[in-house]
Amino acid sequence: MPHRTFRRSALTGLALLAAAGAPTFAQQGTAPAGPGGAPAQQQGLAPNADWHRTVASVLGRPGAEQPGGVYRVSLPRTDLKVALDGVEIRPGFALGSWLAFHPHGQELMVMGDLVLLESEVAPVMRRLAAGGLEVTALHNHLLRAQPATMYMHVAGHGDAARLATALRAALQESATPLGGGAAPAAAGAERIDGLDTAAVARALGREGRAAGGVYNVSVPRAERVTEHGAEVPAAMGLPTVINFQAAGNGKAATTGDFVLTAGEVAPVQRALIENGIEVTALHNHMLGEEPRLFFMHFWAVDDAEKLARGLRAALERTNSRRAEAAPGGRGGG
Repeated sequence: MPHRTFRRSALTGLALLAAAGAPTFAQQGTAPAGPGGAPAQQQGLAPNADWHRTVASVLGRPGAEQPGGVYRVSLPRTDLKVALDGVEIRPGFALGSWLAFHPHGQELMVMGDLVLLESEVAPVMRRLAAGGLEVTALHNHLLRAQPATMYMHVAGHGDAARLATALRAALQESATPLGGGAAPAAAGAERIDGLDTAAVARALGREGRAAGGVYNVSVPRAERVTEHGAEVPAAMGLPTVINFQAAGNGKAATTGDFVLTAGEVAPVQRALIENGIEVTALHNHMLGEEPRLFFMHFWAVDDAEKLARGLRAALERTNSRRAEAAPGGRGGG
């Protein structure tokens, strides 16, 4: 993906949360009032200071602090062996489930993207609904992958224990590895055999970070993105994500997604196609964001520098931040 909650429909999400016994924003009107009657979030109130520990303990896997006060838990599908066009997909390349938590008033917001086999979709969705969480999108990212994978975007708000418990119950309906996870290692110093990451960075015009055999480049949008009037931090899943991994025979595979406004969809699509990069999906991840955003996924196997030049041509048709600022990506979703 945020990503990365702010992904909430006006009807479905509120109904699910109300059914679970959680007060909705429509019922609250605004954030809970603090001393003097001012909204709590304006008074600087936040969830319990131990909420990070609660989330990590319940999910069984530690997260990492991200820019904008976001706490992100990575849940890579290391159990899956997925191949596409002769390339074995690394977990961090396109099989990375994640959940991002962010304080909002005295509650937490969560957004995430769950990588699932087709047989896991229905049971996971049922558990999410029972736990008062909303599914805001369900779609493919890749084509021709074996086995096929689906990507389920989730959203919710509430206290840390309730959210984490509901999410763990849903994840347990899949074979997603839980428990025993170590804190994410620092990215950037790893050497990737068969992939000249320095050459990719020069051709793309963006520096990335290497980890788990994957070179990840995250490109936030320049404008402020909000949902229901609240700003959505980039680390909740809003940057364009470009991933590379070695594909053998001197070639690289690339995948990821461009985050686009409506007017950018056609120009970016043309740029990708003209550069031999396949568009594999176009869809929403969120439901009430401003400006309206679309997510265009892509795939190609070719010379790494050639691919990077083509992706740069597409990036130049977007309202992205300058290269020197690139916080918080989706990391392979």
